[in-house]
Amino acid sequence: MANERLRGAIIESGLTLDQVAERLGVSAKTVERWINEPKRQPYRRFKYAAASLLQREMSYLWPEERTSAEVTEAGGAELVKLYPHRSVVPNRIWPQLYAGSTRQFDVLVYSGFWLTEDAAFHQVVKEKSAAGVPVRFMLGDPDSAAVALRGADEGIGGAMASKIRNALVNYAPLFGLPGVEFRLHSTTLYNSIYRADDEMLANGHLYGVGAYMAPLLHIQRVPGGELFDAYAESVERVWERARRISSPKVMGGSDA
Repeated sequence: MANERLRGAIIESGLTLDQVAERLGVSAKTVERWINEPKRQPYRRFKYAAASLLQREMSYLWPEERTSAEVTEAGGAELVKLYPHRSVVPNRIWPQLYAGSTRQFDVLVYSGFWLTEDAAFHQVVKEKSAAGVPVRFMLGDPDSAAVALRGADEGIGGAMASKIRNALVNYAPLFGLPGVEFRLHSTTLYNSIYRADDEMLANGHLYGVGAYMAPLLHIQRVPGGELFDAYAESVERVWERARRISSPKVMGGSDA
């Protein structure tokens, strides 16, 4: 059953879905999901912001609002495993993770160069493409300020941009496969995110060290949890702002 209270409050406010989304800092599709898929609860910060914007009590818009303790408990259930460093995660984890995907196959990184050299991962991409699973790669734009800053933060300077260009060369056989799309982003990433349906690996970024030395979270979506969706929403925001490329040869502007 749709959240008619939320729908009604938006209509009475005189705002469009696009206007509500812009003021809350989310996509219009996300607001639509809040209305039409009430089981997909917004994060608490968005509930507060929406209630303030629409001049309604949060408990009116979402009568089932849960306690902080319930949110914390659900969040704990979402954590499958915590690795102190990405480097200690078995290499087989990534192909295994994506092998189970049927709806969502996302890779959000700056370069993720090490993954481009994994033959098993390449094979999974080809299999999922043949099976009709959409595969989305988001790599950093090597000419962007965000990539330059990350290179400086890691102490490798322009090598970061070079790693991205080399990663694209390694991915060349995947360009043009059905359902496989590559985009370049200019976003400041705080995590590299690898998502397959309702599971993901989130590799944090730390100042002064490479991502391979930073912690990695293996998380899964569970009913009532907010951790997985927080990362998933971040992926969607980057995807929407990134530019599509149709070949591994990177050029300024869209080459779509």
